[in-house]
Formats: sequence, structure tokens, C-alpha cells
Amino acid sequence: MSASRESGVSGPRWLSGDQLAAWRGFMKLAQRLPAALEAQLQQDSKLSFIEYYVLAHLSDQPGRRMRMSELAVLANTELSRLSHMIGRLEKRGLVRREPDPDNGRYTQAILTDEGHAYLAAAAPGHVGRVLDLFADVLTPNELRTLHRISDKVLARVERAQGSAKDGRD
Repeated sequence: MSASRESGVSGPRWLSGDQLAAWRGFMKLAQRLPAALEAQLQQDSKLSFIEYYVLAHLSDQPGRRMRMSELAVLANTELSRLSHMIGRLEKRGLVRREPDPDNGRYTQAILTDEGHAYLAAAAPGHVGRVLDLFADVLTPNELRTLHRISDKVLARVERAQGSAKDGRD
């Protein structure tokens, strides 16, 4: 690997030992942390991680409403998948859908009062689990560093996705 770099011959790039260790650790975290959070939400609130995430985003919006297409982007899911999920949440009385009053071609998801109360009841257990498994094991400096790292990597991912959508590499 390094010999081809030193001789100027281009070839595939490989991760260094430190990079590989960091990557593997990150991927293990990315798989296990959401699963642990989902288990707590399912047990205590009968919500999936993504359902909680969607309800929480709706609760933060003016009027607790948001266009389905925008919510799908925030939830990093396809609109059709989000629509099925919102349908399940509607059956439970947690959300409802209405045409967007500004543009009837769009549909808004709206967190109901019952949904807001359900989310408020679910939040302490979820936040407690996030604190226990994530925030409490890191120092304030580590949290700030992780925030900066996350922003930096996400900006690169978003640029790459934008380039791919524009037909650029």
C-alpha cells in the first residue's frame, strides 16, 4: 500500500490502522445505539425510533405541523415509507393529515393534542436513555468535539449527495 504511494504509482486508497479502528468503532456505535434506544421506546412507549423522531420534529414546528415531503427529508426516508408510518400513527390518534393551506398539492402531517401528550409522556424515558447511553459517558469537551465532527462529516455527505443529484462527481 504505502510502497505504491511512495513510488508515485496510483492505486486504491486504504484506511490506516487508526482510521480503520475509528471507522469500525463508529459503525458499531451507529448500529447498536439506535437499536438500544429503539428497544427502550418500544418497551416503554410502543414507538419505533423513527416514529419518536418524527413526532418530536412535529412538536418543534409552528402549529406542530409540517409538509410530508419536508418531514421525509428530515427523517431521511422516502415519502411513501413516511406515508405508511404516518398512517399507522393516524390510526393511533397521534397525528392527522390535511392539505397544505398554502398549496393544496402538498399534504401536512399535524401532531394532534393526543399525540403531543403521548410524546410528552414518552420523552422522559427516551431522554433518560440517551443521557445514560450517550451524553453522560462523554465530557462536555468530548460532546463539543463530537458535535463539530458530526457537522463536518454531515456537510461532506450533503455536498456529495448534492453533487450526485446534480450529475456531478
